[in-house]
Order: sequence, then structure tokens, then C-alpha cells
Amino acid sequence: MTAHQKQTAKSGLAVVLAAGEGTRMKSGLPKVLHQVAGRSMLANTLAAVTGSGIERIAVVVGPGREDVATEARRAAPGAAAFVQHERLGTAHAVLAARTALEQDCDHLIVVFADTPLIEPATFRALRAALDGGAAVAVLGFEASNPAGYGRLLIEAGELVAIREHKDASDAERAVTLCNAGLMAIDGARALEILASVKADNAQKEFYLTDVVSIARAKGLRAVVVRAPEEEVMGVNDRVQLAAAEAIAQRRLREKAMREGVTMIAPETVFLCHDTKIGRDTIIEPNVFFGPGVSIGEGVVVKAFSHFEGARIANQSSVGPFARLRPGADIETGVKIGNFVEIKSARIGAGSAVSHLSYVGDASVGVKANIGAGTITCNYDGFDKARTEIGDGAFIGSNSALVAPVRVGAGAYVGSGSVITKDVEPNALAVGRGRQFEKAGWASAFRKAREGKEKKRV
Repeated sequence: MTAHQKQTAKSGLAVVLAAGEGTRMKSGLPKVLHQVAGRSMLANTLAAVTGSGIERIAVVVGPGREDVATEARRAAPGAAAFVQHERLGTAHAVLAARTALEQDCDHLIVVFADTPLIEPATFRALRAALDGGAAVAVLGFEASNPAGYGRLLIEAGELVAIREHKDASDAERAVTLCNAGLMAIDGARALEILASVKADNAQKEFYLTDVVSIARAKGLRAVVVRAPEEEVMGVNDRVQLAAAEAIAQRRLREKAMREGVTMIAPETVFLCHDTKIGRDTIIEPNVFFGPGVSIGEGVVVKAFSHFEGARIANQSSVGPFARLRPGADIETGVKIGNFVEIKSARIGAGSAVSHLSYVGDASVGVKANIGAGTITCNYDGFDKARTEIGDGAFIGSNSALVAPVRVGAGAYVGSGSVITKDVEPNALAVGRGRQFEKAGWASAFRKAREGKEKKRV
């Protein structure tokens, strides 16, 4: 067993604080449910927690915030929710999960749900510090502008105090190592230490930062684990939310490019936390990936395309100006052209939907051709119905296929047709009004109109 496996095998408990109101967001949505990279800040934080090997999770929410509790259980099945009925400080919030704290664990990690950029490796580093003999490990960062942050004061390699900015001396304010808020506490002593926190301050609140002085008073060690400043940034308003999104996008783009994806203008490509893109795929500018998108190898994604809940297999080409909605399943070597929308439809290998078409609730066979302006009429105002197009079928331009309907393999549908009945394999179906012609009609029409115009004058 490796050292990493030994560490993650130990029992850990994470208490995730998600009770903040976030009034600066100016939103009816709880702060921690605002999204970064396509998932809530809470879900991003929980993903980092579980990715670090911690299995037991307690999430502390505010009164009446079942929506936050539900999101926690969705993002981390098995997470337990606890309510902080009164907002009496961060240590008080952790103790709201007392029932979870009373169960044995080797490591207690205290996490804030509005830190969506935190990485699993950082939680592993905090746990490793406890394994090294510390009773408390505080996460710190070198601040580019430390004003307003609590300073981490170190002597002989140990953390001796967390000094709030307003209480710091001039010398202490010169310290740039600041408190990120997250910390780890020895599980065997966590409840004892937290229960010793007193509300002996002007705000009459129980502060988590007091844990350091309490641990040292008991003869225990406290240390600092360092992380990059951007990783520990908290989000309190929409400006900071946008800044966090920019960092998350940069990370995702860099990861994709290092794994073999070409992005012509990466700053214009927006990815989701779960976007999967195979190597040798080329992404042109101004492309958006929503949740649940998987792209194979050697795909060309052309500019100004939008994807969500879609799968694109190897060697396909999509766009420009294409929209793939949930359930779009594009097989190998397919061409999806400009101004094409696909929804809940499978497009078979080697087929083409080249331009100006909508294919929804449908199945298209291999090597079929869908002409420009074709639509599957899948909705009657009440129910959705499916269209099936067989292998090698050819659908002429400007056709409407009224579902439920089946076009057999190898069949042809004449341009401009409205198809309401099944078409047999290898048949020709034409569903349009018969063309007729009246010689001289146009000249007579213009002459009559010109006469009326002269009378008006």
C-alpha cells in the first residue's frame, strides 16, 4: 500500500459550512448554489472533498434551506445535513454537526462551501499534517493584498496565533501569510477543542480561529499548510463569482490542451466541469459546452456552437452555429453542419445533416442524408413522438417529417414534402401539392395592379 493509500484509508470527516446567506449576491438563490463551471459552488467543494478520499460528510445549512441540503445529498450521496439555527460564529456552525463529530474519525476537515476552486490535493496535505503530529493544521496563502485578512503568525515552524487584521500590530500587518479559513483538526481531540471555544469577544460569537490558541494551551502543535491564493478564494458577490469562473475555465482549458485538444482561441471556449474531449479534436473559437458533453477523438467543432448533454463520436464534424441539446448522440464520421439543431436523436455513422435542419426525438441510420431545411415535427402541443429514418435514406430539402413516422432504409423523400405516413424501404415519397401553370397570369396581374394605382393618383 502506498503512503497516499495509507493516508486516504484513514477515516476522515468533513464538515462543510454552507449556512451563509450571501446577501451581497443580490439573489433569491442561496450563495452556495450559484454555479462555477456548470455546477454549484457547494458541489464543486464537495467534489474536492470526496476526491481527497474523505467519505463522511456533514453539511451545515441555515434554517429552511432544504434546497441546499438537497444539493449536498445530490452532489455527495450519503452526506448528512445539519441546521445552524442561530448564526453565532464559525465554531458554532461546526458544532451544529455535533452528532457527526461524536463519531470516531482520524481527521476532521472544516470546509467553507463558497471556496469552489479548492483542490483535493490540498485536503490531502491538511490530513498529512495531522499524520505528522500536528493537532491543528490551518490552510494559509500568501496574499497579494493582505488587508482585511487574518494573519498567520509562525514561530519556530509552528503556528502560534491567527491575528485578525483589526487587532494586528504594524509588524503583524506586514505579514503576508494569511488565513484561508479552512483547517484540519485531530479527530480524537476535535470535539474537546471546539467545545472549548468561548464567545468572549465584542460580537459574542464562537470563532473557529480560536482553535489554534486553545490547542497550544493544551500543549498541542498547530501548523500551516500553504495553498495558492487563487485556490482558496471565497466568493461573496457576482464580481468574485465571475473571477472564480475565469480561473476554473483557465484550468479546464489548460487540462484539455495538455491532453491533446487543440483550441484555436482558448479564451473564447467555455467548458463544464465534466466536459470530456478526446485527443486530436480541434475546437474553433466561441464554443460553449454545458453539462454532460462527451466528444471523441479527431472531431472538428466549428465556431459558435453550443452543446449540452450530447455525445459526439470520433472523426465527426459539427458546426459552425450548431446546437446539440440533451440526448443528441452523434456516431462516428457524422457531419452536422451550420444552423443545425439536434435533440434526443441518434445520428448514425457516416450520416450528414449539413445545414438549416432540426432533428428531434429521432433515430437516423448510417450513411443517411438529411437535406437543408428538413425538420422532424415531433411535438403536437401535448406529446412528443419519434421519427425513424433508415440506413442510406435521402431526405430532400425543405421536408417536414410528421412524427410518428418511419422512413425505410434506402428510401427517397422528394424535396418540399410533408410526410405523414411511413415510407417503405427503397421507395420514393413525395407529399406536396401538384404544380400547375397559367400562361400570361403574371402579366395580367401586374396590368390590373397598375390600373388601380393610376386611379388612386
